[in-house]
Amino acid sequence: MRGVTAVLVFLLLASTLRAEPLRIATFNTELSRKGPGLLLRDLRRDNAQVAAVVDTIRRAEADILAVQSLDWDHDQETLRAFQALLSEAGMTYPHAFALKPNAGIASGLDLDGDQRLGEPEDAWGWGRFTGQSGIALLSRYPILADRARNFTDLLWQDLPDHRMPRTQDGDPFPDADVAAQLRLSSTNHWIVPVRLPDGTLLRVMSFHAAPPVFDGPEDRNGRRNADEILLWLHLLDGALGPAPAPPFVLLGDANNDPHRGEGHKDAITRLLRDPRLQDPLPKDANAASHTVTWESTGPMRVDYVLPSAGLQVTASGILRSDGSRHGLVWVDIRR
Repeated sequence: MRGVTAVLVFLLLASTLRAEPLRIATFNTELSRKGPGLLLRDLRRDNAQVAAVVDTIRRAEADILAVQSLDWDHDQETLRAFQALLSEAGMTYPHAFALKPNAGIASGLDLDGDQRLGEPEDAWGWGRFTGQSGIALLSRYPILADRARNFTDLLWQDLPDHRMPRTQDGDPFPDADVAAQLRLSSTNHWIVPVRLPDGTLLRVMSFHAAPPVFDGPEDRNGRRNADEILLWLHLLDGALGPAPAPPFVLLGDANNDPHRGEGHKDAITRLLRDPRLQDPLPKDANAASHTVTWESTGPMRVDYVLPSAGLQVTASGILRSDGSRHGLVWVDIRR
């Protein structure tokens, strides 16, 4: 009888945990600096932007948070300093995940075909130094890092139906040898399992795509942005290995609005309309759905939290921040 009681208590507890909403969020903090170690310096001293970003995250109270524009370093000192600041503000994330991004990693090649080497445009992902503007995952719940799937090194040419740029003569841009070595991801693409309190594994899929601008008539960045977005649909199709099992959530900065600004609109539209994903269309306190405002384009929606179809969305929103032009996008889900 005692064993039966224990089982009933366990089932009741699991049911209660499943009923509690889980808040998932993404935030492009715009904390990235122009040189290595500068962000770590600013995290360790009084800095108005850092304080505003921390306050925004504190107010959001997300259980799982994807962060963009956080500089990466080999020893993860910057990430740990960021965790410590959040903890001091009352928002403790004991679990974190970050991998070396393509951003700033020198390729040794002339990737943009301008006959110059060693420029930020010649890194595997745009960047002045290794790790500039990386991404990270923060969680209240355990991250199963050893079971993460990392697509950061995926060659662009290995993506099905890729849109790699061509020269005016129809040849690979900038030439066939360089094109064969190009990586698709401008920062990272990864799937990271997080173990929820009821034992469920939530697979968190995250990225920060290249802006579809700052290139030439070959549309190198626009094509890359589109394929970085479409990579997720190929993953869900099982074309790049086993399709991630639900429940999952896709979140990050796609740098593409389905209606405004530059970029291949069919890519982000296909993602948002895919029946395996939900688009809650979060809004801020003023019922606005844009997630960033740039001087050149005005308000745009580029930051997304897209839960898998089987999850129940109970609430969503956008928190504006004094520390970033981007708002923090959050979605509450439960099974």
